[in-house]
Amino acid sequence: MAKRFYKYFPWLFVLMELIVLFGGIAILLIFSGYNPRIVPGLIIESALLGIIWVLLVLLRKDYKLARTAVYADTLKHFSNSFLWAILIFFLIREQVIAPSDQKISFYIYVSALSFLAFFRIAVHISLRRYRMSGRNYRKAVIVGKDDWSARLAHTLMARKALGIKFLGFYDNSRKGEDVLGDIDSFFKEARQGAIDLVYLGQDVSAGLLRKIVDHSDENHIKVKIIPGSQLQWNKALSFSRYGSFVVVNLNEIPLDRWGNRLFKRVFDVCFALFVLVFLLSWLTPLLALLIKLETNGPVFFFQQRTGVNNKVFDCIKFRTMLENPWADTHQAVKDDPRVTKTGAFLRRFSLDELPQFINVLKGEMSVVGPRPHTVPMNQVFKKQIHKYDNRHRIKPGITGLAQVLGYRGEVSHHWQIRSRVRLDYFYIRNWSIFLDLTIVFKTMGELIARRDEVY
Repeated sequence: MAKRFYKYFPWLFVLMELIVLFGGIAILLIFSGYNPRIVPGLIIESALLGIIWVLLVLLRKDYKLARTAVYADTLKHFSNSFLWAILIFFLIREQVIAPSDQKISFYIYVSALSFLAFFRIAVHISLRRYRMSGRNYRKAVIVGKDDWSARLAHTLMARKALGIKFLGFYDNSRKGEDVLGDIDSFFKEARQGAIDLVYLGQDVSAGLLRKIVDHSDENHIKVKIIPGSQLQWNKALSFSRYGSFVVVNLNEIPLDRWGNRLFKRVFDVCFALFVLVFLLSWLTPLLALLIKLETNGPVFFFQQRTGVNNKVFDCIKFRTMLENPWADTHQAVKDDPRVTKTGAFLRRFSLDELPQFINVLKGEMSVVGPRPHTVPMNQVFKKQIHKYDNRHRIKPGITGLAQVLGYRGEVSHHWQIRSRVRLDYFYIRNWSIFLDLTIVFKTMGELIARRDEVY
């Protein structure tokens, strides 16, 4: 059953995605009031997009939905394929074929590809249900019975959606109904087709481990090691190889990888340029006039804040206060006499933050990340909050996870900054471009829904 499943599923997956893609394009064309004369050109473009998508799916092996993956993992993998497909398609489309005159075609192709996200989630749900019914499972055993291997056995039996059927333990010293035999029995009974996975307990010696790996290689059995208690707390382990020597990275984060940093930087630059060209280019003169009409002083306010790796940079904002010596040490509070009428309006709609997109272009900030604090406030919080400096492992952001979850404005209680730091740490450990996009969209809603919390 398993062999037949893996033989035909990838091709069925690709075929269904093509049906969803072309079906989506057709539906969108019908409802968009298309011009029949451009249909031949759209057919050629759609065929090109289909070919690109099939190649990406096969090269990236998108059809391999990991048994341990959650829905967020599926969407993250899809997002990467989606962005690559859009980039490659429009580059080839402009250079190789004469693109359709209809600008609506862009939205049609992007929307049709977006339909595939729902299809991927539907496939993920279907596979989980299929495996819960007792089909498409892998047979697993554990060599070495201890506390941690017993916990794994319980997890495999409880979470049937993983599709891993636990057969029992092999151990020289333990007995019981779940013990299949001693270690020698494992080598006699572990054959291709009889077992798919073998998990090794932490007490397995190096010599026995090598022997089990060699035996498993010959019989096409996957081998996995159960980490001891010293590693179980860390849910994001990765590995580095120094020649033939391998070490475990205990605190690596997604943005330690150059590809992720490049991806985030491209997003930051594109988003910042869009804001600067289409918003700040005409809004800045208007806001500058309002600021100058009300008070004397500069239009922009430069404040030193702590950035990545604790480096200090000048954060740029529209000036919203009367000039005063407490700007760096005293937060704005409700009915703050330092805030001007124009400043209150800017703060209410967070328009005073818009110049920070210049900081983004300069590489000092990101669109999404932990909000930067002033240097004096940073020193205070550092003494109060455990692991506070962890939030400075990445660039600070104009918006962040804490902000879209309600932690905006004045910090009047200790629990508020503590909660912000926890959310910042979660963001740093779990960054993805999909999470960034979600935060950006939620920020737009927060600007409207929670204006009264910002003074």
